[in-house]
Amino acid sequence: MAIKFQYNKTSLNNLNKQLKVRKNALPTLKNKEAALRGEVQKAKVKAEKLIEDLDASLKKYDYLASLWNEFESDLITITDVDLVTVKVAGVKTPELKDIHYEIRPFNAFVKPAWYADGVAILKELSKLGIESEVYEYKRKLLDYQRKKTTQKVNLYEKVQIPGYQEAIRKIKRFMEDEENLSKASSKIVKTRHEAEEEEEQV
Repeated sequence: MAIKFQYNKTSLNNLNKQLKVRKNALPTLKNKEAALRGEVQKAKVKAEKLIEDLDASLKKYDYLASLWNEFESDLITITDVDLVTVKVAGVKTPELKDIHYEIRPFNAFVKPAWYADGVAILKELSKLGIESEVYEYKRKLLDYQRKKTTQKVNLYEKVQIPGYQEAIRKIKRFMEDEENLSKASSKIVKTRHEAEEEEEQV
């Protein structure tokens, strides 16, 4: 990325300001990147744990497999899922607050005794499934922000800060050269004047 500048004091001051802004922002960006990296890992671990719990629960209820054929599939439905927004390392992420179910009334005297347990089991399984999805989405959001932050850190560290430093060096060198040329030309003019004065006196 080429940094545009002019060989003058105004441009030098602007570049120094830009460099200072980036140097001051870099530690904060690095801290944010580290925090996001940690949060991505936490969300990944939590999502994997919930999927493991779901698999374990499904295995635990394997013995009921033949009974599920008697269960009415429309007996319980999810009507709504409440999510809240939680800020994690400065990033808005979802968190599961509540799941709303609608349970169709059934006659406990006519239906099998395990129907009530079946409803509770389905609630447990659906909660694990939904929560694991929420955490997986949370991980993706955090990872996306981490990548963006890493790109910004790299841009500042490897491109912009060295670019501004190089531009500042060039301007300073140019201004020093100009000053030296100005001094040299002043000396030449002065020497000429002195020589002319000496000639006039002779």
